[in-house]
Amino acid sequence: MLSKTIKTILTISAVTFFLSACSTTSTPDSATGSSTDGSSGTSGSSATTDGSGKNSVNDGVVAPTATVFYFDFDSSVLRTDSRALLDAHAAALKASPRSVRLEGHADERGTREYNIALGERRAQAVRAYLVSRGVTSPIEVVSYGEESPAVDASNEYAWQQNRRVEIK
Repeated sequence: MLSKTIKTILTISAVTFFLSACSTTSTPDSATGSSTDGSSGTSGSSATTDGSGKNSVNDGVVAPTATVFYFDFDSSVLRTDSRALLDAHAAALKASPRSVRLEGHADERGTREYNIALGERRAQAVRAYLVSRGVTSPIEVVSYGEESPAVDASNEYAWQQNRRVEIK
């Protein structure tokens, strides 16, 4: 009986260790300005890091470093938390125009075709919001649907992370 309990505890510990070892984080590499996921640490060629976790654009406007906007299940409606971040991106793009690519994504549920269309609707919603805020920069919209997940798993956490639009 005690042996069975010990085996169970060891199995749970091993699974927990394995799952925690599989998680990924994006940490900046101070020498190159890139993160471990291959993304750049700046939001444009005219931005400089001021040490506060935000980027200063030429005329004092602060460009946000967060570039991912999340969506609810089967929805292309912008969430409230995304609107505030998009307002900051719009201000930075108006102060220092540059071309932008919006990449729409969906979780794995649904058909491939449906998820491509959903990713497109999400990216178009972000584009429309930026344009409504006065952004005149060229904005390219691309949809990857379910083909490029941020988290490669089939659970609620992964699905939440994969329902997104990334600004590049």
